[in-house]
Amino acid sequence: MTEDKVTGTLVLAVFTAVLSSFQFGYDIGVINAPQQVIITHYRHVLGVSLDDRIAINNYALNSTEELPTSLGDPTPVSWAEEETMTSASLITMFWSLSVSSFAVGGMIASFFGGLLGDKLGRIKALLVANILSLVGALLMGFSKLGPSHILIISGRGISGLYCGLISGLIPMYIGEIAPTTLRGAIGALHQLAIVTGILISQIVGLDFILGNHELWHILLGLSAVPAILQCLLLFFCPESPRYLYIKLDEEAKAKKSLKRLRGSDDITKDITEMRKEREEASNEKKVSIIQLFTNASYRQPILVALMLHAAQQFSGINGIFYYSTSIFQTAGISQPVYATIGVGAVNTVFTAVSVFLVEKAGRRSLFLIGMSGMFVCAIFMSVGLVLLSKFPWMNYVSMTAIFLFVSFFEIGPGPIPWFMVAEFFSQGPRPAALAIAAFSNWTGNFIIALCFQYIADFCGPYVFFLFAGVVLAFILFTFFKVPETKGKSFEEIAAEFRKKRGSAETPKAAVEMEFLGPTETM
Repeated sequence: MTEDKVTGTLVLAVFTAVLSSFQFGYDIGVINAPQQVIITHYRHVLGVSLDDRIAINNYALNSTEELPTSLGDPTPVSWAEEETMTSASLITMFWSLSVSSFAVGGMIASFFGGLLGDKLGRIKALLVANILSLVGALLMGFSKLGPSHILIISGRGISGLYCGLISGLIPMYIGEIAPTTLRGAIGALHQLAIVTGILISQIVGLDFILGNHELWHILLGLSAVPAILQCLLLFFCPESPRYLYIKLDEEAKAKKSLKRLRGSDDITKDITEMRKEREEASNEKKVSIIQLFTNASYRQPILVALMLHAAQQFSGINGIFYYSTSIFQTAGISQPVYATIGVGAVNTVFTAVSVFLVEKAGRRSLFLIGMSGMFVCAIFMSVGLVLLSKFPWMNYVSMTAIFLFVSFFEIGPGPIPWFMVAEFFSQGPRPAALAIAAFSNWTGNFIIALCFQYIADFCGPYVFFLFAGVVLAFILFTFFKVPETKGKSFEEIAAEFRKKRGSAETPKAAVEMEFLGPTETM
């Protein structure tokens, strides 16, 4: 069958697109390894004036030593201590901004990825987005030569803007060019490229490669390499046939693009599906983000989409990614940085496994299997950390649970939400749906990055019991609410949601009760 054929053009287009996802992953992971090196550099850059002020205070202290004092309170010492504390909190603040400005940029730009793709076309939108990537990489790459804290915070923020745009653009583009029968596997490549980027950043960030005092700025600026490569390759990639046919009404160009992607002149099935979708889209007005929640036919799919992304972010996975080194230290590992790279490697391997599983097992089934495995692992992780002081061998239980937790995450909850959202919606509402889904994902990421350390400090070793409870809630939601989308056209998936919602005559309460039943299993 022609729709199953993987052509050179399809491989080129998908590879080129997921270079953006690779940059996304690289930017997520790159800041962790050289943390101490960069903080030391911040101290060096900011330290001159601070040291001068401390020296002045110390001089004041020495010059007043022989003066009689009734209180015996060496005020200048407290000035000096206060100055030192101020400098420490200033460094901490700049470091926190260096990490979190990326997520803030992502949150802002995630709203505009789908809209930019609609305005310029998928290929031109990616080219424009790459300007942000290159500017961000250059600012970070040259940060050693100027006020490094300002350049890194700005560079990370601009890179975040780029990653926010592509978190909507890439799933949309690869979802539109993929054959129906391969859409899940190709959609999962977005997540595979992200985790590969994280792994590569962890490896090149090792002290003896680039994560040292001489080369850390090159490590931060390296994301320019995939950006430049992508800019060159985009000129050889076909525009999305769906965009050409449905948005621009250019049937001849859409057919030409499809023939390149499918490697065949027989594109009847694709054209028929797009024609149906266009007829439906022509009956729909342009859908805004507000309409996704107010229009009854979109409300159910968008709420399910948002819950899938929330499940991904609030499952506890980012707690492990951001703080794996300290978790391994707590578990008594002597070289935690290598254990963290081990997590990155497991992460990548199991994402690759999910690419092959997703079309065989189905999206819903894999999501449920992944979340159920994570639930069990979270409990074992906490049990291991709680009993570590009594039984030293429990560190092996915690470590094994961490590795399995990551494996189960990448089988389902990691890759699936990104492309399931693109599958839930037809051409009209898809850009708005992808924008709000990407925004919710970034917001969840930001909240966990900000709060995990506080939650971990408050709950101690019991922290993953909390995440186990959250994961259980999402398992129940998925079981009752999420339909299977494997091998279905966009129209069939929309019909699945309509079927759950019931006909216009069905009373609202009955519709809601009907949707609660787990009748979607296939």
